[in-house]
Amino acid sequence: MQLYSTKNKSKTVSLPEAVFKGLPEDNGLYMPTSIPRLPQTFIDNLEEYSFQEIGFTVCKHLIGDSIPEKDLEKIIENAISFPAPVVKLDDQKYILELFHGPSLAFKDFGARFMAQLMSYFNQESDKELIILVATSGDTGGAVAAGFLNTPGIQVVILYPSGKVSPLQEKQLTTLGGNITALEVDGTFDDCQALVKKAFLDSELRSQLRLSSANSINISRLIPQSFYYFEAYKQVKKAGKPTVFCVPSGNFGNLTAGLIAAKMGLPVHHFIAATNQNDIVPSYLKGGHYHPKPSVRTLSNAMDVGNPSNFARMVDLYSTIEAIESSPETAWPSMKEAISGYAFDDQATRKAMNEVAETYNYTIDPHGAVGYLALKDYQKEHPDTLGIILETAHPAKFKEDVEDILGHEIPVPERLAVLSDRKKVAKKQRIEYPEFREWLMDSY
Repeated sequence: MQLYSTKNKSKTVSLPEAVFKGLPEDNGLYMPTSIPRLPQTFIDNLEEYSFQEIGFTVCKHLIGDSIPEKDLEKIIENAISFPAPVVKLDDQKYILELFHGPSLAFKDFGARFMAQLMSYFNQESDKELIILVATSGDTGGAVAAGFLNTPGIQVVILYPSGKVSPLQEKQLTTLGGNITALEVDGTFDDCQALVKKAFLDSELRSQLRLSSANSINISRLIPQSFYYFEAYKQVKKAGKPTVFCVPSGNFGNLTAGLIAAKMGLPVHHFIAATNQNDIVPSYLKGGHYHPKPSVRTLSNAMDVGNPSNFARMVDLYSTIEAIESSPETAWPSMKEAISGYAFDDQATRKAMNEVAETYNYTIDPHGAVGYLALKDYQKEHPDTLGIILETAHPAKFKEDVEDILGHEIPVPERLAVLSDRKKVAKKQRIEYPEFREWLMDSY
């Protein structure tokens, strides 16, 4: 497998180099030089494959001979060790539950696969690898759980102070071992900016071996494509045009779905659902991309004002157009494949109550945004079957969910055990020189 930067398609790198670098020197994002179509017989017979077998087949076609088949099978088996069930609300609306992994969030799929992949490629190195990850909520917990006690790897998680839920914070700050949490006095965008600056600091990278576990790393997106196939498998017999509705922040999850569609998954349409941070929905409506500082909302994991994976979306659709990548040139194709919707906290609260009362289902704030977007889309497209990606267990937002629904919700044991653990986090300002100095002193 070869990959190029979205800012320079002429220079390619191998999969191990892309995984360990995380970000190219030119501040682009790595993309595969080709996205192969899967055999039609595989798509037609998805019901005959297990989730792990689907993951192996998709991954094998995408990465080629980068990893021997027996080793790849083991990586998939270890990473994808929990289900992704589809739950029916009604004949139009379904929920894809992506919270059955160790940190109760969809990012477990990407984090566990990445940990397995990095551990596999890292066997030949005697220099410690330092993973930098910015989180708006769920990424940090998933990465912490996925990489905990992985030999030869240290993990540094940057999160915005006061802007993650109490249980999310416990997942970031209580594991110890090779996991270090930095509580940043700023927003998620500030955390992400510190990580990006570190990767673009050539002098720092000459002394420290850095990599990223954010969705800027291509190895996060590869396994996220698996569950689109798994979800389609579960609703395929209904025979309706299938629409995926994706609650979106940094847009890695949606980009993985777009890759799945390019590989041959018969997706009728995608819906990008956001909170008040509506940069991409606004772009899809008018064709102009205007990043802006993020605002805090109830669905905090989507509080992103400059989604990094938008560059990959632009690249995918500009490639189709066979012209230079830019938001303007990508727009005609992208708006045909993706619709964007944005909702505020008031609408989100109302939707959570509506889903509970109508379907006896407890949905988290992010999933509620997806529910609203699908509901609006299906007013004009009633013959579609819509799958909402429920990205995190509602217990991760226990205080907000209970306040909105007016009753207590059960907390899974693997979350409940964190409540009495002591938080350990270093305070970090948003100035890069201070962050850089800390990295140099610590590693």
